Amino acid sequence: MEEDGGEEAAVSVVIGEGLEAVAQRYGISRACVDTTCLQLYRDDQGCLALGGEPAEFGKPLVVDFVGGRVGHRRRFGGGRGQLVARACGLGKGVTPSVVDATAGLGRDAFVLASLGAEVLLIERVAPIAALLEDGLLRAQAAAEVAEIVARMRLRHGDSSRELEAIVADSGLVPQVIHLDPMFPHRDKSALVKKEMRLFRELAGDDDDAPRLLEAALDVATHRVVVKRPRKAPPIEGPEPRHRLEEKTSRYDIYVHRSLR
Repeated sequence: MEEDGGEEAAVSVVIGEGLEAVAQRYGISRACVDTTCLQLYRDDQGCLALGGEPAEFGKPLVVDFVGGRVGHRRRFGGGRGQLVARACGLGKGVTPSVVDATAGLGRDAFVLASLGAEVLLIERVAPIAALLEDGLLRAQAAAEVAEIVARMRLRHGDSSRELEAIVADSGLVPQVIHLDPMFPHRDKSALVKKEMRLFRELAGDDDDAPRLLEAALDVATHRVVVKRPRKAPPIEGPEPRHRLEEKTSRYDIYVHRSLR
Protein backbone atom coordinates (compact mmCIF):
# COMPACT_ATOMS: atom_id res chain seq x y z
CA MET A 1 0.00 0.00 0.00
CA GLU A 2 1.23 3.49 -0.79
CA GLU A 3 -0.33 6.76 0.29
CA ASP A 4 -0.32 9.96 -1.73
CA GLY A 5 0.49 13.17 0.10
CA GLY A 6 2.68 12.32 3.11
CA GLU A 7 6.00 10.55 3.25
CA GLU A 8 5.73 7.14 1.57
CA ALA A 9 4.71 4.42 4.03
CA ALA A 10 7.07 1.45 4.36
CA VAL A 11 4.46 -1.13 5.23
CA SER A 12 2.21 -3.76 3.71
CA VAL A 13 -1.10 -4.99 5.08
CA VAL A 14 -2.01 -8.67 4.96
CA ILE A 15 -5.76 -9.25 4.65
CA GLY A 16 -7.34 -11.91 6.84
CA GLU A 17 -9.87 -14.49 5.70
CA GLY A 18 -13.33 -13.23 4.83
CA LEU A 19 -12.22 -9.63 4.33
CA GLU A 20 -11.90 -9.64 0.56
CA ALA A 21 -14.83 -7.22 0.18
CA VAL A 22 -13.23 -4.77 2.63
CA ALA A 23 -9.91 -5.04 0.80
CA GLN A 24 -11.57 -4.38 -2.54
CA ARG A 25 -13.67 -1.48 -1.25
CA TYR A 26 -10.65 0.32 0.20
CA GLY A 27 -8.05 -0.80 -2.34
CA ILE A 28 -5.90 -2.61 0.21
CA SER A 29 -3.28 -4.95 -1.25
CA ARG A 30 -3.17 -8.55 -0.02
CA ALA A 31 0.58 -8.99 -0.54
CA CYS A 32 3.36 -8.56 1.99
CA VAL A 33 6.56 -7.34 0.35
CA ASP A 34 10.02 -6.56 1.80
CA THR A 35 8.70 -4.17 4.42
CA THR A 36 7.01 -4.28 7.80
CA CYS A 37 3.80 -6.32 7.68
CA LEU A 38 0.56 -5.58 9.49
CA GLN A 39 -2.54 -7.75 9.46
CA LEU A 40 -6.17 -6.67 9.06
CA TYR A 41 -8.43 -9.34 10.57
CA ARG A 42 -11.49 -10.11 12.69
CA ASP A 43 -10.67 -10.56 16.37
CA ASP A 44 -12.41 -12.95 18.78
CA GLN A 45 -15.20 -10.41 19.38
CA GLY A 46 -15.83 -9.99 15.66
CA CYS A 47 -14.28 -6.51 15.53
CA LEU A 48 -12.09 -5.48 12.65
CA ALA A 49 -8.54 -5.18 14.00
CA LEU A 50 -5.20 -4.05 12.63
CA GLY A 51 -2.01 -5.20 14.27
CA GLY A 52 1.60 -6.22 13.90
CA GLU A 53 4.39 -7.59 16.03
CA PRO A 54 3.26 -6.85 19.64
CA ALA A 55 6.77 -6.03 20.83
CA GLU A 56 6.94 -3.23 18.27
CA PHE A 57 3.34 -2.09 17.88
CA GLY A 58 1.62 -3.16 21.09
CA LYS A 59 -2.06 -4.09 21.07
CA PRO A 60 -3.93 -4.21 17.73
CA LEU A 61 -5.95 -1.16 16.75
CA VAL A 62 -9.72 -1.47 17.01
CA VAL A 63 -12.21 1.40 16.71
CA ASP A 64 -14.61 1.20 19.66
CA PHE A 65 -17.13 4.01 20.11
CA VAL A 66 -18.96 2.27 22.97
CA GLY A 67 -16.43 1.26 25.63
CA GLY A 68 -12.75 1.71 26.39
CA ARG A 69 -11.13 5.14 26.28
CA VAL A 70 -13.87 6.64 24.13
CA GLY A 71 -16.63 5.40 26.42
CA HIS A 72 -14.84 6.78 29.47
CA ARG A 73 -14.33 10.13 27.78
CA ARG A 74 -18.00 10.24 26.77
CA ARG A 75 -19.06 9.83 30.41
CA PHE A 76 -16.37 11.81 32.22
CA GLY A 77 -14.55 13.92 29.61
CA GLY A 78 -15.89 17.34 30.58
CA GLY A 79 -18.49 18.08 27.91
CA ARG A 80 -18.13 21.38 26.09
CA GLY A 81 -15.29 22.36 28.38
CA GLN A 82 -12.96 19.99 26.53
CA LEU A 83 -10.23 21.67 24.54
CA VAL A 84 -11.34 20.25 21.18
CA ALA A 85 -14.92 21.43 21.80
CA ARG A 86 -13.80 24.93 22.77
CA ALA A 87 -11.46 25.14 19.79
CA CYS A 88 -14.21 24.07 17.40
CA GLY A 89 -16.55 26.71 18.78
CA LEU A 90 -19.09 24.54 20.59
CA GLY A 91 -20.12 27.27 22.97
CA LYS A 92 -23.39 27.87 24.74
CA GLY A 93 -26.13 27.76 22.12
CA VAL A 94 -23.66 27.16 19.27
CA THR A 95 -23.18 23.75 17.65
CA PRO A 96 -21.41 24.10 14.30
CA SER A 97 -21.05 21.45 11.63
CA VAL A 98 -17.53 20.02 11.59
CA VAL A 99 -15.32 18.27 9.06
CA ASP A 100 -12.63 16.17 10.73
CA ALA A 101 -10.32 16.07 7.73
CA THR A 102 -7.70 13.84 9.38
CA ALA A 103 -10.02 11.52 11.27
CA GLY A 104 -7.58 8.86 12.52
CA LEU A 105 -9.45 6.59 14.94
CA GLY A 106 -12.33 9.07 15.17
CA ARG A 107 -11.96 9.93 18.85
CA ASP A 108 -12.17 13.72 18.51
CA ALA A 109 -14.94 13.39 15.93
CA PHE A 110 -16.93 11.25 18.37
CA VAL A 111 -16.51 13.83 21.14
CA LEU A 112 -17.87 16.56 18.86
CA ALA A 113 -20.77 14.35 17.71
CA SER A 114 -21.57 13.46 21.32
CA LEU A 115 -21.99 17.19 21.96
CA GLY A 116 -24.49 17.50 19.12
CA ALA A 117 -22.34 18.40 16.11
CA GLU A 118 -22.84 16.90 12.66
CA VAL A 119 -19.39 15.56 11.77
CA LEU A 120 -17.92 14.41 8.47
CA LEU A 121 -14.88 12.17 8.99
CA ILE A 122 -12.29 11.96 6.21
CA GLU A 123 -9.44 9.43 6.44
CA ARG A 124 -6.91 8.82 3.69
CA VAL A 125 -5.17 5.72 5.12
CA ALA A 126 -7.25 2.85 3.76
CA PRO A 127 -6.90 0.32 6.65
CA ILE A 128 -7.73 3.04 9.19
CA ALA A 129 -10.79 4.06 7.18
CA ALA A 130 -11.86 0.40 7.20
CA LEU A 131 -11.49 0.31 11.01
CA LEU A 132 -13.60 3.47 11.28
CA GLU A 133 -16.32 2.00 9.08
CA ASP A 134 -16.42 -1.14 11.21
CA GLY A 135 -16.55 0.85 14.46
CA LEU A 136 -19.39 3.01 13.21
CA LEU A 137 -21.41 0.00 12.04
CA ARG A 138 -21.04 -1.74 15.41
CA ALA A 139 -21.88 1.43 17.31
CA GLN A 140 -25.13 1.84 15.37
CA ALA A 141 -26.42 -1.26 17.16
CA ALA A 142 -25.51 0.05 20.64
CA ALA A 143 -28.41 1.95 22.19
CA GLU A 144 -26.20 4.24 24.30
CA VAL A 145 -24.32 5.68 21.31
CA ALA A 146 -26.54 5.04 18.27
CA GLU A 147 -27.89 8.61 18.31
CA ILE A 148 -24.34 9.99 18.47
CA VAL A 149 -22.89 7.97 15.59
CA ALA A 150 -25.94 8.86 13.48
CA ARG A 151 -24.37 12.33 13.34
CA MET A 152 -21.08 10.92 11.98
CA ARG A 153 -20.44 10.27 8.27
CA LEU A 154 -17.28 8.70 6.89
CA ARG A 155 -15.46 9.26 3.61
CA HIS A 156 -12.20 7.69 2.46
CA GLY A 157 -10.00 10.16 0.62
CA ASP A 158 -7.05 12.54 0.75
CA SER A 159 -8.11 15.85 2.28
CA SER A 160 -5.02 17.65 1.05
CA ARG A 161 -6.00 16.92 -2.57
CA GLU A 162 -9.75 16.27 -2.57
CA LEU A 163 -11.22 18.16 0.38
CA GLU A 164 -13.54 20.45 -1.60
CA ALA A 165 -14.91 17.58 -3.70
CA ILE A 166 -15.38 15.23 -0.73
CA VAL A 167 -17.21 17.87 1.28
CA ALA A 168 -19.40 18.86 -1.66
CA ASP A 169 -20.35 15.22 -2.25
CA SER A 170 -21.26 14.77 1.42
CA GLY A 171 -23.78 17.61 1.43
CA LEU A 172 -22.45 18.97 4.74
CA VAL A 173 -21.88 22.73 5.05
CA PRO A 174 -18.40 22.85 6.67
CA GLN A 175 -18.52 25.63 9.24
CA VAL A 176 -15.46 24.26 11.06
CA ILE A 177 -12.65 22.07 9.75
CA HIS A 178 -10.59 20.17 12.31
CA LEU A 179 -7.06 19.07 11.40
CA ASP A 180 -4.70 16.85 13.35
CA PRO A 181 -1.83 16.19 10.92
CA MET A 182 0.93 13.76 11.84
CA PHE A 183 3.75 15.79 13.35
CA PRO A 184 7.24 14.76 12.17
CA HIS A 185 9.39 13.20 14.91
CA ARG A 186 12.92 13.62 13.65
CA ASP A 187 14.53 12.50 16.92
CA LYS A 188 14.88 8.75 16.54
CA SER A 189 15.46 8.35 20.27
CA ALA A 190 12.18 9.99 21.19
CA LEU A 191 9.69 7.71 22.87
CA VAL A 192 6.67 7.31 20.61
CA LYS A 193 3.56 5.49 21.75
CA LYS A 194 3.27 2.10 20.09
CA GLU A 195 -0.13 3.05 18.65
CA MET A 196 1.48 6.05 16.94
CA ARG A 197 4.28 3.86 15.60
CA LEU A 198 1.65 1.86 13.75
CA PHE A 199 0.14 5.05 12.31
CA ARG A 200 3.55 6.23 11.18
CA GLU A 201 4.26 2.94 9.46
CA LEU A 202 0.99 3.29 7.56
CA ALA A 203 0.91 6.99 6.76
CA GLY A 204 4.37 8.43 7.19
CA ASP A 205 4.66 12.07 8.26
CA ASP A 206 2.20 14.61 6.90
CA ASP A 207 4.78 16.59 4.94
CA ASP A 208 1.90 18.06 2.93
CA ALA A 209 0.40 19.79 6.00
CA PRO A 210 0.74 23.29 4.47
CA ARG A 211 -1.32 22.16 1.47
CA LEU A 212 -3.86 20.59 3.82
CA LEU A 213 -4.19 23.82 5.79
CA GLU A 214 -4.59 25.83 2.58
CA ALA A 215 -7.35 23.50 1.38
CA ALA A 216 -9.12 23.69 4.74
CA LEU A 217 -9.00 27.49 4.77
CA ASP A 218 -10.54 27.53 1.30
CA VAL A 219 -13.41 25.22 2.27
CA ALA A 220 -14.33 26.13 5.86
CA THR A 221 -16.98 28.82 6.14
CA HIS A 222 -16.10 29.98 9.67
CA ARG A 223 -12.89 28.55 11.11
CA VAL A 224 -10.10 25.99 10.85
CA VAL A 225 -8.61 24.46 13.98
CA VAL A 226 -5.29 22.63 13.94
CA LYS A 227 -4.14 20.34 16.73
CA ARG A 228 -0.39 20.52 17.41
CA PRO A 229 2.08 19.42 20.06
CA ARG A 230 2.22 22.32 22.53
CA LYS A 231 5.78 23.40 21.67
CA ALA A 232 5.66 22.66 17.94
CA PRO A 233 5.78 25.48 15.39
CA PRO A 234 2.55 26.30 13.56
CA ILE A 235 2.01 24.86 10.10
CA GLU A 236 3.69 26.95 7.41
CA GLY A 237 1.21 29.52 6.14
CA PRO A 238 -0.89 32.30 7.65
CA GLU A 239 -0.62 33.01 11.36
CA PRO A 240 -3.43 31.61 13.52
CA ARG A 241 -5.77 34.17 15.09
CA HIS A 242 -5.97 32.40 18.47
CA ARG A 243 -4.37 29.55 20.39
CA LEU A 244 -5.73 27.28 23.10
CA GLU A 245 -3.20 25.25 25.09
CA GLU A 246 -3.12 22.42 27.58
CA LYS A 247 -0.22 20.48 29.07
CA THR A 248 0.94 18.57 25.99
CA SER A 249 -1.02 19.95 23.04
CA ARG A 250 -2.60 23.09 21.68
CA TYR A 251 -5.04 24.25 19.01
CA ASP A 252 -4.15 26.91 16.47
CA ILE A 253 -7.37 28.63 15.40
CA TYR A 254 -7.81 30.38 12.04
CA VAL A 255 -10.97 32.50 11.92
CA HIS A 256 -12.95 33.64 8.88
CA ARG A 257 -15.99 34.84 10.83
CA SER A 258 -17.65 34.38 14.19
CA LEU A 259 -19.83 31.35 14.93
CA ARG A 260 -23.32 32.31 16.07
